Amino acid sequence: MQVLAQAVRSLKHAVLQNSHLRDATEMKKVFFRRACITSSSMSQQKGLENTTVAEVLMTKDEEKVGSWLWCSTDDTVYDAVKQMAQFNIGSLVVLKPGDPQLIAGIITERDYLKKVIVQDRSSKYTKVREIMTEQKKLITVSSDTNVLHAMQLMTENHIRHVPVIDGRIVGMISMVDVVRAVVEQQNGEVKRLNEFIKGDYY
Repeated sequence: MQVLAQAVRSLKHAVLQNSHLRDATEMKKVFFRRACITSSSMSQQKGLENTTVAEVLMTKDEEKVGSWLWCSTDDTVYDAVKQMAQFNIGSLVVLKPGDPQLIAGIITERDYLKKVIVQDRSSKYTKVREIMTEQKKLITVSSDTNVLHAMQLMTENHIRHVPVIDGRIVGMISMVDVVRAVVEQQNGEVKRLNEFIKGDYY
C-alpha cells in the first residue's frame, strides 16, 4: 500500500509540473508513463509476497545443513559460541542429546551476552541448557513461509534468528537475510523510478 500511495503522489506531482503541456495528447502520455510505474510497483510488491524462505536460503553463501548449525544441551556455552564464531553465524539450534531431530531450543549471541557476560559467568562452566531459549518459546518457520511473514514474526517477537523446520531442521534465517531479500526485490523498482526522474516526460 505504501508503494502504491507513493506512486499516486508522484503521479499528482508530475501532472502539476507539466500543466504547461500544450495539448491533451501530451498529458495522456504523462499519465500513461506514471501508470506504468504504478503498475510496476504493485507487481514488485506481489513478487515480494511470493518470495519464500526456501528461496532466501538458496541465496545464502553457506554449506548444506549440517552439525555446524546446531549444538547439544550438554555442550558448554564456550563451545557453542566458538562454533558460532567459526561459521560466522549468530545462533544455533539446540538439540537434546541422542536425538538429532528433537529440538530443545535455540541459543543466540544475545543469550550469551545477557546471561553470561553481563552476569559475569564462566562460559566454560556454563551449559547451553542453562541459558538457551527453550523449545516452548521457540519461533520457527517452514521453507514455504513467505519472507514478509517471516519478517513480521521476527519484528513482533523481537528476535533476529528463526530456525527453518520442515519436520526436520533445513536451515536458519536471520533478519539480515530477510532484509536483503526485500532490498533485492525493490532494487528494480528504484532503478525504474530513478530512470524516470532523470528522463524527460513524453
